[in-house]
Amino acid sequence: MSLTPEDRKAIIGLLHKEVVPALGCTEPIAVALCAARAAEALGCRPQSLDVAVSANLLKNGMGVMVPGTGEMGLAVAAAAGALGGKSSLGLECLRDLDAATAEAARDMAAGEAVVLHLPDNEDLLYCLVTASADGRTAAAELRDSHDNITRVWQDGVLVSDTTATPARQHEDGADVWPLSMARIDEFARTAPLEEISFILDAARMNRQVAEEGLRKQYGLGVGKMVDAQIRRHVLADDLPTFAVKLTAAAADARMAGVMMPVMSNSGSGNQGITCTMPVVACAIRQGCDDEHLTRALIISHLTSIHIKHHLGRLSAHCGAMVAATAAACGLALLMGGGLPDMERTIRNMVGNVAGMICDGAKSSCALKVATAVGAGIQAVLLALDGTVVPGNEGIVDDDIESCIANLGRLGSTGMKEADKVILDIMLHKA
Repeated sequence: MSLTPEDRKAIIGLLHKEVVPALGCTEPIAVALCAARAAEALGCRPQSLDVAVSANLLKNGMGVMVPGTGEMGLAVAAAAGALGGKSSLGLECLRDLDAATAEAARDMAAGEAVVLHLPDNEDLLYCLVTASADGRTAAAELRDSHDNITRVWQDGVLVSDTTATPARQHEDGADVWPLSMARIDEFARTAPLEEISFILDAARMNRQVAEEGLRKQYGLGVGKMVDAQIRRHVLADDLPTFAVKLTAAAADARMAGVMMPVMSNSGSGNQGITCTMPVVACAIRQGCDDEHLTRALIISHLTSIHIKHHLGRLSAHCGAMVAATAAACGLALLMGGGLPDMERTIRNMVGNVAGMICDGAKSSCALKVATAVGAGIQAVLLALDGTVVPGNEGIVDDDIESCIANLGRLGSTGMKEADKVILDIMLHKA
């Protein structure tokens, strides 16, 4: 069935909602954003902050640098947001943080004026920041997505209450999800170029961060190491290595708190980087024009959004695997493949690296990105050669939508206990 104008509008809307600039790791930035909104509602400089964060948000915010502060953790993120953040900038809320304010934020966090605790709910992505000063309070709540401020209070009085736009529905009332792999393929190939060329901003933005990651040492320096080994002729300067180098370098810089935005996907900067840079690398090496790059990036970003819809925003499943799977589908398009090749690529990835865990945002995410990108390229090359993991093996299914749903079930339901164990280990290390 061909896409209707309503379908196309819904897909464009999804892209604009899920592919957005973000400065820093989106979990601490979500806390900074919420704190910024609470401080704005307070109307003066907060003296203390009470920060309730969900366990998954806590897990992903413990070990990553907060841009502009030189420190890691949610306490300094909340303080930086409250003292120098601007909620109007969304996931770039710390863009204008200056050195003096960053120092004040570090002092606030170190002085125990920021109290962190878990909330009284089971939400996977939740933050409630209460800012206090001179006997007055204001609070802001963020729920379900990294930039979704839902409610604001002033001195206990609810002053703002927003709800998400209702999902599109069938006449029988069932929600409509506008994506499938067949629809993604059709949309990417047939959408007017002027309607989708905005995705080139992801290529430009994320490539700049990758180049910065190659320029100096950030984090583990995974991308920089790959570059050095190419120069020493230990590694070949081929397409797979080039793709791993660029993608890992961008992740290195981002996880080290570089003051440069990246284009995120589904609330994750690393997923946005991993959706983008392998496709950019392939386009560079093959000399592709902007139209081919645009359509391949659309394939990649929509595939990631589609798979993440089944997994949920935060889980014990590593998003780099999802994004690398999506990028490999974009590579299939650039390499002359079609929908059957993309479907085989996804099945190959699910049959290979579906079990990659997320144990928080940190410098070693660049290693997982590198591993996932390498696996993705292997998966697409096998797919283009007609090779695919059979549907009777493991959680793979011959039907691609069932295969994606199986992966989602593994990550969202099957790994719930793993998520608890991972967080317990992280919180109780000596």
